[in-house]
Amino acid sequence: MNVTYLNPVIGAATYVLREVCGMEIQTDSPYLTQMAYEETVFIVMIGITGELHGQVILSMKESVACDVASRMMMGMPVPELNDMARSAIAELMNMTMGNAVTAFFNMGIKLDITPPTLFVSNTLSMNVGNAKMICMPITYEGDNLIELHIAIKEPDKKK
Repeated sequence: MNVTYLNPVIGAATYVLREVCGMEIQTDSPYLTQMAYEETVFIVMIGITGELHGQVILSMKESVACDVASRMMMGMPVPELNDMARSAIAELMNMTMGNAVTAFFNMGIKLDITPPTLFVSNTLSMNVGNAKMICMPITYEGDNLIELHIAIKEPDKKK
């Protein structure tokens, strides 16, 4: 994966988390990964089409997802990941990718995104075909972890 494709997505995610959720976040070093979870995890996935192809995936523990949704809803308690909370996190991802697509456009790259797909799973393993997946760990308030998984590549050349 071309690392210049990471910055618009990471920049958009950190911007939206700070501005929409009021979080003081820290990012750690990105690393190459294949997603695998053995605990309950909440995932929002958006596909990328156009001049680039791929997936951007936001994953977090269910308790973190409830906290993020609560912050998006001005502190309203969110004790469970109900439809409203899921919708809030999906909208967070829409805002993130809307900002990222704008950044790509400013780089001269035209993209479209798919509607978000949501998963809640106790055990999950995902890969995105032959694309490399990079994980950007994002933490807030100590050890609350949000993982931003990015798998973007140029489309295969037609023969």
